[in-house]
Amino acid sequence: MPKLGHTPLSVLDLAPIRAGGTPSDAFANMVDLARTVERLGYNRFWLAEHHNMPGIASSATSVLIGHVAGATKSIRVGSGGVMLPNHAPLVIAEQFGTLEALYPGRIDLGLGRAPGTDMLTTRALRRDLTDDADAFPRNVQELLALLAPAGEGQKVRAVPGSGSNVPVWLLGSSTFSAQLSGLLGLPFAFASHFAPQQLKEAIAVHRHYFRPSEYLQKPYIMVGLPVIAADTDEKARFLATTQFQRLVNLVRGKPTVLLPPVESMDGLWDEREEAYVASHLGVAAIGGPETVAARLESFLVETGADELMITSDFYDHADRIHSFEIVAEARRQSALVEPLRAAG
Repeated sequence: MPKLGHTPLSVLDLAPIRAGGTPSDAFANMVDLARTVERLGYNRFWLAEHHNMPGIASSATSVLIGHVAGATKSIRVGSGGVMLPNHAPLVIAEQFGTLEALYPGRIDLGLGRAPGTDMLTTRALRRDLTDDADAFPRNVQELLALLAPAGEGQKVRAVPGSGSNVPVWLLGSSTFSAQLSGLLGLPFAFASHFAPQQLKEAIAVHRHYFRPSEYLQKPYIMVGLPVIAADTDEKARFLATTQFQRLVNLVRGKPTVLLPPVESMDGLWDEREEAYVASHLGVAAIGGPETVAARLESFLVETGADELMITSDFYDHADRIHSFEIVAEARRQSALVEPLRAAG
């Protein structure tokens, strides 16, 4: 029986900058997308922290979360994620405590343990590069304590933040955060939208190690999925070449803005680069409405995910909006089919 009809769908945005565009254009498109997916019934709208990436404008993640939350009414808005090694836990507790005070019940705090950039930029962020293996778990627990009600005699408090209990997620592309989120009883989001290789193993690890907590009583897993949906399979494959070009430039160490789609990738990548793109997009749904709907259904069967977080690279904003409309319609149609099958 289809699961798509009753699976929450969410959006991961990087505020992408396209060729000929500006960060201001990217932010206007970001808000338009957030309003659109809110109207379509999507559950969350998350923004990801990256640095020194010419085509990604979401570096000041908490600022953009506030901007999106202020421009929408009901959709949850959060980070997918904040790269915690770049920040003091107290600063993040204050930022997200402020956001929660401004938009009560709508803010999520997803945490990653990578810097979200290259090593040179990592140094420019003034990170302590001597962190030990326990630094991330220790910082996560410190942050959780700062967001919880302050204890008697507690000398350092997040103001705002203390007692806000902003929901915290752990993000990862390996089994590390899968295990840690299970041990801490936190929800887990797996980054299969760009690193699907350990997806099934990470899901199994999270479920195996999960301990009920004050935050969560049973495992909850959201998985990332790249989606390029269009009116036909042929058009979707054409539009996907924007994402292919971005990944090719990334593996060459030359990240760039979003480029217009091309009729063929012949001559634009070599065999190694084509294999990298195929690996990176290993779980992607690329195609027309029927193809994408079938892929979403099969992906849910394969993973047993509790929620899907969709990310999409398009050169043209209108094409991107249409892709999310196609996915929402696929979910609506699936919801209609389920009671009919049950009745039959």
